[in-house]
Amino acid sequence: MLMLGIETSCDETSAAVVEETGDAARPWAIRSNVIASQAAIHREWGGVVPELASRQHIRDICGVVERALREGDTTWRALGAMAVTQGPGLVGSLLVGVSFAKAAAAAAGLPLVAVHHLAGHIESLVLQNGELPLPSVVLVVSGGHTSLYLVDRPGRYHLLSRTRDDAAGEAYDKVAKLLGLGYPGGPVVDRLARDGNDRAIPLPTTRLTHADRNAPDLKGDLDFSFSGLKTAVLRYVRGTGALSGDASDGKGSRPPFSEQQIADICASFQRIVVTTLVDRAFDAARRCDAKSIGVAGGVSANSRLRAELQMRGARREVPTFLPSLQLATDNAAMIAAAGLRKFRAGVTAPSDLNADAALAI
Repeated sequence: MLMLGIETSCDETSAAVVEETGDAARPWAIRSNVIASQAAIHREWGGVVPELASRQHIRDICGVVERALREGDTTWRALGAMAVTQGPGLVGSLLVGVSFAKAAAAAAGLPLVAVHHLAGHIESLVLQNGELPLPSVVLVVSGGHTSLYLVDRPGRYHLLSRTRDDAAGEAYDKVAKLLGLGYPGGPVVDRLARDGNDRAIPLPTTRLTHADRNAPDLKGDLDFSFSGLKTAVLRYVRGTGALSGDASDGKGSRPPFSEQQIADICASFQRIVVTTLVDRAFDAARRCDAKSIGVAGGVSANSRLRAELQMRGARREVPTFLPSLQLATDNAAMIAAAGLRKFRAGVTAPSDLNADAALAI
């Protein structure tokens, strides 16, 4: 069966065609995965502007879907079902995808499956690597999310921990803005950090020991927190007297650091973030007696995170899994894969499906 996936949760308009292979070990294969990025539009604003994102989705979605069908060498008649991201995300952006998918599914007579965005990221690991050894601990880390999940059987995800404040990708963007490096911040910080001394700047780590009163079901000591680290970088820059303008709104000029100083700050910041992410993932895997560890989401494209995860996994003899760089960022192939998982479990969306910006998994 062929599944058409639609993803518009933030600032990428994406459509993809994914097919079932009939192989239980590697159940899905990508026939097309088209992504229209809005990075150039939002770069001048230093971050995603929701209204601009929604308008651009409207402009792009028809062409993106048509291209996905063409590159997937298929037609509307050949599809078996459609999947669309219901949430979480920017509500205006989500509404574009949900509205398009509902109309297209009704017109083509196709069943529609509503997909949680983070379930898509988790299933991107299966799409890339085949079924994971279960139980598996999966870290989903991106600009809007940093969470640990236990996958004890296919399609079932138990939340183990989450960030109390900033997501890891959000912290990257804010530090990049502070240093005048532009948007998105993750790739440029990662690139500059390769030439820096990761011990040059003494930055703090965060270890949470108490439960989150907003999530009483979670123990809490596996949670993440990156706001303090971000503030420590701000204080360091201010302490050097190098900061001009107001860093909080991103409109101050670039601090007059040398290229090496910028690289050192990026490397020191990145070391703390990556160490925190990997430590929590392996700690959770030990507690849950997991047979594998996966990392998905936009930050999984980070070169140090990928290297550290694989090195730590080899040392502890725990299989580790990552998506390809294309599947790491928001894309519709992962939504189609998660949609196939739900469709084969007999789950489809009602006709009154609506976007949900705070959808729970």
